[in-house]
Amino acid sequence: MGSTTFREVLYPPLWLLAFIYFLFLSLALSVWAALGNLAGLLVFLFLTIILVLLRSKSAMRIEVRDGELFIGRAHVELQYLGVVTILTPAQMALTRGRNADPDAFLAIRFWQSKGLKVELNDERDPTPYWLISSKKSEALAQALGN
Repeated sequence: MGSTTFREVLYPPLWLLAFIYFLFLSLALSVWAALGNLAGLLVFLFLTIILVLLRSKSAMRIEVRDGELFIGRAHVELQYLGVVTILTPAQMALTRGRNADPDAFLAIRFWQSKGLKVELNDERDPTPYWLISSKKSEALAQALGN
């Protein structure tokens, strides 16, 4: 593994995890009422483990290293990147909504309103741009050479 220029991990926010856990607890309460203490406790423990796994599996890892941009399993060499545009929350909403290109690569999380648009300059790739959610848009843009 070479030198890392930028690294960010976007985890689901606490409010979202709390809401999901509330729904899980409602389910565990229903099982407890219908089947008793042991079944309710087992469902409670199982759903708690599921919530922890859900948090780790839904995290988005963004990394710039060894001349490449990695987002999850997707990656592109920096030499194929074009214009990098830092988007305000309003611009991000439009770009991932009404103005979205169906061929674009979307690395977005609905709970993160900031991000950037990275255009691609590779004639072999039909993807026009990558839309990336990021809390550290400026630092990521700088790491991409903008």
